[in-house]
Amino acid sequence: MAVSSMNENGIKNRNYYAAGVPGSFYGRLFPEASLRFVHCSYAIQWLSEAPKELMNKSSPAWNKSRIHYANSGDEVVRAYKAQYHKDIEQFLHARAQEIVCGGLMVLIFPGVPNGTHHSQSLPSMSLELLGSCLMDMARKGIVSEEKVDTLNIPIYGMSPQELKEAVEGNGSFSIEIMEELPPTIPDHAVSGGQSKIDTQAFVCHMRAGLEGLFKNHFGERILDVLFESYKSKIEENSSIFMSGKAVNSFVLLKRKLSTSKLA
Repeated sequence: MAVSSMNENGIKNRNYYAAGVPGSFYGRLFPEASLRFVHCSYAIQWLSEAPKELMNKSSPAWNKSRIHYANSGDEVVRAYKAQYHKDIEQFLHARAQEIVCGGLMVLIFPGVPNGTHHSQSLPSMSLELLGSCLMDMARKGIVSEEKVDTLNIPIYGMSPQELKEAVEGNGSFSIEIMEELPPTIPDHAVSGGQSKIDTQAFVCHMRAGLEGLFKNHFGERILDVLFESYKSKIEENSSIFMSGKAVNSFVLLKRKLSTSKLA
């Protein structure tokens, strides 16, 4: 609620507190039935961890030379999906314990339209191209290929239907609203009557979200080179990027009335 709204509603004299709690949101963070409203924005696309199978050289899901499941084998895709299903169930179960009956939860997340193959999604295409930049750097000796092999971005691009199925499978929430939102960044600009990708805005968006992960894995010195290379590759492949599919979803969930206590 904005301060101006608080003033208008005559509640400016109340005390308001902010608090931070340690831990992952894929587990319990707050006491049972202590929350009336939860807002989760651009977070649940992040997995709790990259699937462990991707790091096992003897596993069919060994994801050599790639940092994501885009254009990887079926075993890699299945490993990511399995991790997503595990995580989203834990997330919903934890929130169901924390939210009072009748309480609300807003989820805003980026993903892919229903029925879209992962190779055609803009998020997957974006990470695939970023991975190719890292492999170029490995061939030049800037980073080691082994370092690239051991990086798997823990992001899953879910569809609205996948989230709907997860909510229904959990059974603790009803879906009150589910709708698409406009893009959050100027991914596309119009120039000369034709739409094109806004490369600089897109690269800044990706760097803001991923820089910390890359810095921890490779060190800080490669970051500028990596994202400059990424910018060049996007410009070279802008027509492919324009065909990528993506969707931002807004979902309002309501905690169902329940006579049973969640374990």
